Amino acid sequence: MRSTRNAPHVRSTNVLLPLVDTADHHRELRESVAKLVGKFGRKYYQQCVKSGEEPVELWRALGEAGFLGVHISEEHGGSGGGIGDYNVVIEECAAQGCPLLSLVINSITAPIIAAHGSPEMKAEWLPGIANGTKKICFAITEPDAGSNTHKVKTGIVSNGDGFVLNGSKYWTSGIDVSDAVMIVARDPEMETGDGRSALSLFLLPTSAPGLSYQPIDAAVMTPEKQFTTFYDDIQLDASMLIGTRGAGLKQVFVGLNPERVAAAAINNGISRFALDKAAQYARDRSVWKTPIGQHQGVAHPLAEAYINVQAARLLNARAAQLYDQGEDAAEAANMAKFAGAEASLKALDQAIQTHGGNGLSYEYGLADLWFIARLHKTAPVSREMILNHVAQHSLGLPKSY
Repeated sequence: MRSTRNAPHVRSTNVLLPLVDTADHHRELRESVAKLVGKFGRKYYQQCVKSGEEPVELWRALGEAGFLGVHISEEHGGSGGGIGDYNVVIEECAAQGCPLLSLVINSITAPIIAAHGSPEMKAEWLPGIANGTKKICFAITEPDAGSNTHKVKTGIVSNGDGFVLNGSKYWTSGIDVSDAVMIVARDPEMETGDGRSALSLFLLPTSAPGLSYQPIDAAVMTPEKQFTTFYDDIQLDASMLIGTRGAGLKQVFVGLNPERVAAAAINNGISRFALDKAAQYARDRSVWKTPIGQHQGVAHPLAEAYINVQAARLLNARAAQLYDQGEDAAEAANMAKFAGAEASLKALDQAIQTHGGNGLSYEYGLADLWFIARLHKTAPVSREMILNHVAQHSLGLPKSY
């Protein structure tokens, strides 16, 4: 066996292309986002959560710097960089201790509007999403539907030139601070009798009469609050329809792979934050005159966690690249989301363990990240459904559900 002693680490001569970056400008983008968000940092984020306030100043700064619109076309106020750039932005925010779930919502809504919205809808909403002055939340989940979108009950019926919407949704994030909600509704009049529900997609102003919501008391410690939303005899005009009536599910798929990339990016950023804090603590903390990081019992688990995190980041960068190239990114995006969630939970757990009792103190900024990281093991698609996808589509095994 060749000794690793004779194989020193050699840095790439191309300083603009670190391990996980797929474009030359990504390093500069990372540094710019890190510098901006670092001025706010973990304590700012924790204070927003504690006070129940939105991180308004941080969101405004991200918008003014152009970071919220890196995945939106220049024509509509963005920089046209794609999901690859957006992956960098989301991960860097989380790596500075500010995992913003609202960024994940933007990864769904902006691509769907860009692909299927009317010219008027694009002009009205995309520039505002890009500069941070407008927010759209997303409503698809229902208590009885779970992962089976064909079982959604919230639906529409025709009413002259428009529609009437009735029903409810669950786990609608941030509707209290959003200007509109993108809602997936069942459209029985468009069903063909093949056993599948026809779905239509709408963009509804949150000021609409008949829309109400109540908070869900959730363990996730984020500024974004979660809600059950209710839609009672809401009048929808035809201009609120996104794309083709009855093709809502197909249209939603435009945003699903970016959503998986965005969720993985948050977890990968949390992992980086946790491992950075753990490594620093292991260097500084001494017991019996020896830094604890000198002991393999501390060093090896952190090193293994680092390897898993880097692998998850590589997979996510590739998934984003495939999406931006117009290729099928479903396998990579699902696996990246799976890997990011698994790696972050292990990295965060090991970082907490490295800190000992201090790891459970909010002062060190680790323990209150746990349920954010844990969230993406279940949502936006569960690990079990990802395993189903890989088993069926990657391994060719019979469908199990």
